[in-house]
Amino acid sequence: MKKVELLLPAGNLEKLEYAIKYGADAVYLGVVDFSLRAMRKGELITFENLKTAIELAHSFGKKAYLTLNIFAFNKDIKHLEECIEIIKDANPDAILVSDFGFIRLLKKYMPNTDIHVSTQTNILNYECVKFWQDMGATRVVLARELSIPEIAEIKNKVPDMEVECFIHGAQCVSFSGRCLLSDYFTQGERISNQGNCCQPCRWSYKLVEETRPNEYYEIHEGVHGTHILSPKDLCLIYYLKDMIDAGVDSFKVEGRTKSLYYVSAVAKTYREAIDEIYQNPKADMAKYFEELKKVGNRGYTTGFALGNGAGEYSYNLSKGLAGADFLFEFHGKEKINDEELYFVKVKNKIHIGDEVEIISPSEKFTARIEGIFNSDGTIVDIGNTNAEIYLKFDKQVQDSTYAIARTIGVKDYVY
Repeated sequence: MKKVELLLPAGNLEKLEYAIKYGADAVYLGVVDFSLRAMRKGELITFENLKTAIELAHSFGKKAYLTLNIFAFNKDIKHLEECIEIIKDANPDAILVSDFGFIRLLKKYMPNTDIHVSTQTNILNYECVKFWQDMGATRVVLARELSIPEIAEIKNKVPDMEVECFIHGAQCVSFSGRCLLSDYFTQGERISNQGNCCQPCRWSYKLVEETRPNEYYEIHEGVHGTHILSPKDLCLIYYLKDMIDAGVDSFKVEGRTKSLYYVSAVAKTYREAIDEIYQNPKADMAKYFEELKKVGNRGYTTGFALGNGAGEYSYNLSKGLAGADFLFEFHGKEKINDEELYFVKVKNKIHIGDEVEIISPSEKFTARIEGIFNSDGTIVDIGNTNAEIYLKFDKQVQDSTYAIARTIGVKDYVY
């Protein structure tokens, strides 16, 4: 039996590598001009390093899908034709699209490359899937608005078409992400379907009556403000077995703009959960849900997966809060003053004596910080945010190359 694919976002080269090391079977990545996520941090994926990024994924024996899923204007068509040779040379395993014009060009210039059709096209029924199959697509990303039984019916009607579904991550207030709020609120400077959404659905709103322009009324009282358009994040960890039985070929995680910690921890959790399901179909997913609480989220919902259309909105929270704080990344080991220490980059302040949880692609355990050192070997009491320091633990980290550390347990956030 073919095993379901775990597909993770690769917002930059570093996240691509960590996503794969922590368990992804494939990654999806985009360049700024044609992607629905305009990245601004890290070693960004551009046309200059696109081939390097895809070859990096291939070097680990994994797949890389290129997202060209904007809604294209004439200028974008011209730009794609200018860049098509670079894309061909980079050799992605598939290209994700939502625009008919882009599909036509790709079929003309890259006829042997698989085409995946984006969720932006609102694929809700099996006849629509058959249409895209007739157009030459090899995979469709189904709309988030479908229930698991509806997904199963689609797969039953079109069994030879690959089906990809979102299982985790942020959701859009609009139908399959087709939103114009950002366009209007920024007078066209931040166009959502050109990869530059300013996320006005996450803003705090008040009610004003037309004849009383300076009198504002809370729509909903809450300590974090009023966020009437902000959906909770999707989490289908409890329903992976049902989705596998429905015939889903690829489980997709949202989050190209999320942190390195988010990508790593989510990949590790879903990798282990999927593997356990194949070993034991009746496996309890509760422990994995507890792990997912530790990464940033606006509260979790099953969305439309159970057929009740319960998008569930996070009425008092716009920014995702993590149940655990990301403390530091490991970046190798060095000998200082005849002691082997771990070189780390600090994300949140740490102290000598702190108990931390260390995770890596192959490990998860708690350890105590026994020493903090500057590069010259000087002992310090605190590792401040953004500092690059050396640490000594009461336990050895066997797999430190891609290891990261966080606080222990889950903070009790009330969403």
